[in-house]
Amino acid sequence: MDVRESIKNLIREALSGLGLESPTEIHLERPANVEHGDWSTNVGLVLAKKAGSNPRDLATQLVSTLEGFSSEHVSRLEVAGPGFINFYLNKTWLYDVLLEVVNAGSQDWARSEEGGNSKVIVEFVSANPTGPLHAGHGRGACYGDSVARILERSGYSVAREFYVNDRGTQMNLFAASLDACVSGKDIPEDGYHGAYIKEWATEMSVDTDPLSWGMQRALSSHKEVLSDLNIEFDSWFSETSMVESGSIEQTLSMLEKANASYEEDGAIWLKSTKYGDDKDRVLVKSDGEYTYLLPDVAYHLDKLVRAERLINVWGADHHGYITRMKAAIESLGYEPERLEVEVTQMVNLQRSGEEVKLSKRTGDIVELSEVVKEVGSDAARFTYLLQSIDTAQTFDLDLVSKRVNENPIFYVQYAYARIRSMMKKADQIGFIPSPLPEVDLSQLQHSRELILLRSLHELPDVVERASRELAPHQITTWLREFASDLHGFYHDCRILGDDVEPSLAQARFLLMRGVLIGLEIGMDLLGVSAPEEMWRDELIEDGEN
Repeated sequence: MDVRESIKNLIREALSGLGLESPTEIHLERPANVEHGDWSTNVGLVLAKKAGSNPRDLATQLVSTLEGFSSEHVSRLEVAGPGFINFYLNKTWLYDVLLEVVNAGSQDWARSEEGGNSKVIVEFVSANPTGPLHAGHGRGACYGDSVARILERSGYSVAREFYVNDRGTQMNLFAASLDACVSGKDIPEDGYHGAYIKEWATEMSVDTDPLSWGMQRALSSHKEVLSDLNIEFDSWFSETSMVESGSIEQTLSMLEKANASYEEDGAIWLKSTKYGDDKDRVLVKSDGEYTYLLPDVAYHLDKLVRAERLINVWGADHHGYITRMKAAIESLGYEPERLEVEVTQMVNLQRSGEEVKLSKRTGDIVELSEVVKEVGSDAARFTYLLQSIDTAQTFDLDLVSKRVNENPIFYVQYAYARIRSMMKKADQIGFIPSPLPEVDLSQLQHSRELILLRSLHELPDVVERASRELAPHQITTWLREFASDLHGFYHDCRILGDDVEPSLAQARFLLMRGVLIGLEIGMDLLGVSAPEEMWRDELIEDGEN
């Protein structure tokens, strides 16, 4: 049984002994300062009014009752503040954590069945196939894929989907721009003028359909850079396919039957103000052309049939689009809560403190492929996932490309590599790890060791919270802190050597096995690799094992 459940059961017993009914959920949290205990509960504050007691007095009564119970883990209790109860535990619970981690391995530790295998479609990137992906797309791409990974670890059945906007005015302008370049004509004024147009046109023959060829060329570039970022989609959903299948016209008919649309001035409108939008939105223009909204509504209806939950990752310029899309869904009888939209904020690329353009070849476009080429896929992914996507981000190319401590991805990957190096050395000198039951974990008494064990125990909670809040940056934060804890351990604690007691060496070696598992899980959730060897631009100041 998890130590938290043991503590909660003790609290329930104590409440029963005082004639009080236990709340449905007993809240336990880790104090920010370990000097305030391993766990803390506010149950005294929660039940004080019902018990007709002062919160601190009730907490004191609970502590007195709890002290009469025997527990293999709890060493002492104290009342803190207005009525909190702090639990100080024996180190044995942390030793149990290590055994659980090693027995579970990276495949099963910090994995849950919370999702119940329910189907989720995570739609992200979905850039128009009218050119290469730019650096801003990278943030949504890495975020969407990491969200999918976290949800999969939390028991959801996840499909990654890219919505291909392969029809409409922009596609026609793109095709016309390519055709003009191939024919030696001027690109239309409202066409695409990026240098990539001229480059791509050199690959296209005169008798080729520029619309079909151009779309495939753009999608090919998208797939290539996304694959470089370790991102693969389960499906590439074509907007044109909905036109051909008749689903767009069917959606229009459904909206009309639901009295969710009306005709005015020759156009067809969605009654989106009825559902909180600031104005009604056009579905079909007076010339009969669909707006972007109608195919998008049809697409979301298709997804709602295929999955219980929809997660969209959109750019900052799509924020106003959320209300109208939810309005359309609700008007057709679906719960708008089934659609969750995460909006990514802008990315500012810098070098030496100044905004940069990475390639003259692409004109005013900073290609994502250029970013990946310069800093590497791992560094790009980790950097894009450093902070919450609802905040603007500065991407420092100089720092991200360096192998120094200040570079977060290097700091984390080096933590993994140095453990692998130690294990390789252990094998070379003939060190033989003892079977788990024979390892004396009571040897682990150093504060650096206990910090690592606490962090390992915290990982399942971090994954659960990141899944609930769709927040991969919480994994990134945990990884950075965990790597820092590991480097601190290496500075203060030796694993191998004649001056290390054999029993301590065995316990610390097992601890490193657990740390490897934690690092592997965290890096996998972010989609970055776990290299076994690394070199450094600067040395980390610590003692090598």
